[in-house]
Amino acid sequence: MPTELSKFANGVRHDWTREEIGEIYHLPLLELVFRAQQVHRAHHPPSRVQTCWLVSIKTGACPEDCGYCPQSAHYKTGVERQELMDPEEVIGQAKRAKENGATRFCMGAAWRQVPEGPQFDEVLRMVRGVAALDLEVCCTLGMLTEAQARQLKEAGLTAYNHNLDTSPEFYGNIISTRVYEDRLRTLAAVREAGITVCSGGILGMGESEEDRIGLLYQLACLNPHPESVPINMLVRVEGTPLAEMPPLDPLVMVRTIAAARILMPASMVRLAAGRKQMSREAAALCFLAGANSLFIGERLLTTPNPLPDEDEQLFRDLGLEAFPSRVIGRDGRAGTAHAE
Repeated sequence: MPTELSKFANGVRHDWTREEIGEIYHLPLLELVFRAQQVHRAHHPPSRVQTCWLVSIKTGACPEDCGYCPQSAHYKTGVERQELMDPEEVIGQAKRAKENGATRFCMGAAWRQVPEGPQFDEVLRMVRGVAALDLEVCCTLGMLTEAQARQLKEAGLTAYNHNLDTSPEFYGNIISTRVYEDRLRTLAAVREAGITVCSGGILGMGESEEDRIGLLYQLACLNPHPESVPINMLVRVEGTPLAEMPPLDPLVMVRTIAAARILMPASMVRLAAGRKQMSREAAALCFLAGANSLFIGERLLTTPNPLPDEDEQLFRDLGLEAFPSRVIGRDGRAGTAHAE
């Protein structure tokens, strides 16, 4: 790394400029991965990966028009609408996830805004039940008020996922039913409640390199950084506006993960959706670039994920081992930490 860039890999910063991030992102790939691996080893056990399990607790009929999402009511994708699951069924799935080695259980609901009333009460029951299993608990439920965030915190929620998806400049090309500031307000409510933040993006939606840099800029300038940064590859689903997008070059995933690792050294960088479309070699490069978490289980909400035996073989071949990660909360205490 050139001398003027060496300072970027030292310590945790929140005052990045887009120009600095662009310099890092555009480094020769092998140099970038090498530097990211150095940062990774300075902050994390080099061969340990956290395994997470993601379940759709309410599926389909979402009023949002996110162009990548098969659960949007705006598109005909064949995804069947399912009402909110029974809390006992969700807790049973959490037990299964724990038996399969997951240390983090994530629940997703296709809502624009978390509803008040009986449905939210059911979600709180789910959170309490999963937390009682000594699992990290994450939810992604749409936009959230400060009061709802506090209630989720009191119920035992570890983390809340709300992805920024892409840069502010490109966001309107993907979604028209909400604005970027809505997402930032939800993240602020989550942080204010003392819940750890899970926020990342999706690659392969037609964005430019500058948009990827813009996404990284938004995430790396949050203070504190998101404890969890999921990097997703677009899963092209027939019926959605992005179904005909060209396949993403997996090296773009590697490059973005490596840049995220350098910019947010203490965060968990999660290899999220799209692994079914990646070769084992591409996944290996993502781990070399600083990813230290992935989602196990046969599905991620409504899209396929590698089978458990495939992941077990990958771990054996790469010499990786699963473990529960740890983060430091806003109160300064350590706790086991947060796909998404």
